[in-house]
Amino acid sequence: MLDRLKSMFSPDAGGTSTRAHGPDELQLAAAALLVEAARMDDDYDADERALIGQLLRDRFDLDAPDTEALLAAADAATEDLVEVYGFARQVKDAFEHDERVRMIEMLWEVVYADGEIHDHEANLLRRVAGLIYVSDKESGDARKRVLDRRRTAS
Repeated sequence: MLDRLKSMFSPDAGGTSTRAHGPDELQLAAAALLVEAARMDDDYDADERALIGQLLRDRFDLDAPDTEALLAAADAATEDLVEVYGFARQVKDAFEHDERVRMIEMLWEVVYADGEIHDHEANLLRRVAGLIYVSDKESGDARKRVLDRRRTAS
């Protein structure tokens, strides 16, 4: 899987990508958004990484090696990330509206993984929600569902 993910970024002789927009590209975009949310508070730890892995396994029905490869690619893709527009656009273009709302819910799960929300995290969620055409109300409802699950799990 890692080779397939790497090949998405390898141009052919004409300087264009040899792959059309496909599921691996979408998986990387979703994973990168989740990893970026975890990095927003400068405390991306093993627990957050494990949560992201579980969310990706559940969402894309991945096995453990594919999940790890996807996480490694997302870590690399977000190492010096300046903007999330490209990843958000891929999610917006490929996901149905309900799936985009679920993506926001997944992002809220990552943001609350450490038990608190930071200004940078909240800002990222607002920006991503707008970029993928999820309303503030829908994002707020997704946030409430995450908080409710956290309360019942405690």
